[in-house]
Order: sequence, then structure tokens, then C-alpha cells
Amino acid sequence: MLKHSSGTSGQGSAVIAIQNISKVYAMYKRPSDRLLEVATGRERHHEFHALEDVTLQVNAGEMLALIGPNGSGKSTLLQIVAGIVTPTRGVVRVEGRVAALLELGAGFNPEFTGRENVLLNGEIMGRSREEMIEAFPRIESFAGIGEFIDRPVKEYSSGMYVRLAFSTAIHVEPDVLIVDEALAVGDAIFSRRCVEKFEELKARGVTILFVSHDLGLVKRLADRAVFLHQGRVMAEGRPSDVVNRYVGLVLEHHAPRGEDERTQQGDSTYRHGDGASRVVEVELLDSSGRAVSVVPSGSAVTVRVRAEFVRACEQPVIGILIRNRLGLDVFGTNTRVEGRELGAVAAGQEVVVEFGFDCLLAGHEYTLTAATQNWDGTSQDWIDDVLSFRVADPRGGAGVASLPVRVESRVVEAAAHKDG
Repeated sequence: MLKHSSGTSGQGSAVIAIQNISKVYAMYKRPSDRLLEVATGRERHHEFHALEDVTLQVNAGEMLALIGPNGSGKSTLLQIVAGIVTPTRGVVRVEGRVAALLELGAGFNPEFTGRENVLLNGEIMGRSREEMIEAFPRIESFAGIGEFIDRPVKEYSSGMYVRLAFSTAIHVEPDVLIVDEALAVGDAIFSRRCVEKFEELKARGVTILFVSHDLGLVKRLADRAVFLHQGRVMAEGRPSDVVNRYVGLVLEHHAPRGEDERTQQGDSTYRHGDGASRVVEVELLDSSGRAVSVVPSGSAVTVRVRAEFVRACEQPVIGILIRNRLGLDVFGTNTRVEGRELGAVAAGQEVVVEFGFDCLLAGHEYTLTAATQNWDGTSQDWIDDVLSFRVADPRGGAGVASLPVRVESRVVEAAAHKDG
């Protein structure tokens, strides 16, 4: 059952409530099996559960990201929330004006021009023709497709289509914006503009539900994230925690299977691997060898990782990863990258690796992730954000890097640029 309230509920008042949603599709081997099933009364299909008992709520003004592998039910859930697909079971309530940008090709008539599609879609979303004509210059400018605005949409490239569709969706002043992975086809410049627009919409209190495979973007933009897998909610919470859980599942999926493999469920959001070894200590040391949590920018530091091996291992790899406070990867390396082979390690032995470098980071909060791996890159023991530290940078530069800079300057007389 779907309950959509499309009235003007006011800016920031929109909310999405998803209660026990399931979506089941009947799958047939051949199209004719559907007719035979009706004619004979004998079941000739199997059920595919795209979603199973999903319950979520998106609060007013919140930005919620859905992540997960292909086929996990993310797009199906967006289509249900947008009112395009009817759930098999459960209830969805959406309050406010909804703008949806889903799969490429949906929403625009390929025979109509871009201009005609913009005006028509605006009216479908609840805006009057006069309001859309007034907003059209802004839509056209943001899309930036030039003279193609008056050409049939069927002549557009995928990038041009998404530019116009996204521009239309954000300029109808929605209370709820639903966006699928469609933005992935845009170029780098347009993607950056879209990110800035998302931030602007967040500041205005627009409720945003979006799907993305760009985990860095999820960490940067989302207030909360949900990890879907095989139609079920596997994790929900802070974007960095949920992304770590998702990455852990991906790495586990590619890990070799064996009798001693540890299963990672329940609270094991941050740790995963096949159990061949275990990281037992991670330290951040200053130039004097003292463990520290505050590091002056530019100073020499050492990250010490100690691991014990449960099973014998040929050529294991030990590595580290630094992330900023948004959970974005800043720097990572390992013994294989650095050309330091660890050789054969017997069961019961420990290996200590020290990574020394100048901390050329800007003044922010950071976390350290440590891992032991097999030579092929699969994880033995991976611990996300095992410790945190702060970099103190009196220069106060922007960004995440604090690079040594040589500055030269000179004053040039204006007369030197004049002709004889």
C-alpha cells in the first residue's frame, strides 16, 4: 500500500516512512509459462524476493544514502518510495512534493524537446505552467546543454539527458528528492556542481533519499546510511560505519574459504578477514618513539603494527590506511607496495612492521586502519579506524595535505608592460 501526500506541506516538513516493505516478483523461464500457469492452474514460476521486510524512516531535512551491491534492492526501494512500483506487502508514507530522478530514460518523452519535457515534468510534479516558465532559465543554465534544449530528447547523449533531468528535479523546489545512481554518467565538472547543489538543498531542509556506489560521496554528504543486501537491511547508522560494514562484506566475499575461516556477523562492523593472522597492536609514534595522539604537521612519525599468525603464511602483507574525519581515504600503503617482502611466517610467530613518514597532513582529525592480508589482496585481519589522532597545523592551510611550499615574488612596474 502506498500513501503519498502531495500537498505543499512546507519546506523541511517532508518525511518518508517505510514499514515492513516486501516486493516479490514471479519469475518464469519462458514467457509462455505465464499463460500455461493460468490455463492449467499449475505453478510454473519461482519467487524472487527483491525486498524483504524493510522498515526505515527518513526524517525531515535528512539525507539518507542507500548502499549495497547490484541486485540488493536499492533501486526497487526507491521506485516504491517514488510511487512507481507497488510493494507486495507493507506501507510507505511520503509527505510533501516529491521529485525523483531514477533510471535513465524514465520521465521524459523521447519525441518531445528538452524544453517541452521540462515544462511537462514540472506540471506532473505539481508546479503550474507559469511557475515552470519562470524557473526555466535557471533550469536551462544549470543543465548547460546549449541549443539541444530545443531538440528532441531522443537525440541526447546519456550525459545530456541526466543534466536536464537532474536540473528539472532540483528546480521544482521539492520537499523530497529521490535520486538513483543516474548521476554517475555525468562528467567531473557537472558531478561537482551536483554535489554543491546537494549541499545547498540540505541547507534548505530538503529531505533526500539517494543511491550511490561512490562510497566517498556517501561519507561526505549523507547524514545516515543504510546497507542493503539481498533485499534486507544489513546495517544502518553513521555513513562511515555502514560503509565499513559494506566494504567488509565485499572483502569477505572474495576471501578464500576454509575450515578455520571466521564468520563476521552481529557487532563485527569494523573487523573482517579469513583469520590466518590477527592484528594485536597498532601504535602511532613520534620521532622519540613515544605513543602520541596529537602530531605536529610536517613532523616525522611511525605507525607500528604488530600481528600474530594463527596459520603459516607465505608472503603475507601488512598495511595501513589513513582517513579524514569524513571517512574519506587520505593515504594508504602496505609492505608489498613498499617492496618489503615478509617471506614465510610460521604459525605462532609475530611480525612487527613500522611505517615511517613525514606527516604532511593539514590540521584535522584522522583515523588509522590496519590490516594483514594475503599476497593476492584478500584480508586476513582488517580493522577499520583502530585509533584516531589529531594533526596540529599552525599555518591553518586548506584541504587535507600540508605540503612544503617555496614562494617567490617580485614587483613588476606597470610601465614594463607598455609598448615602447
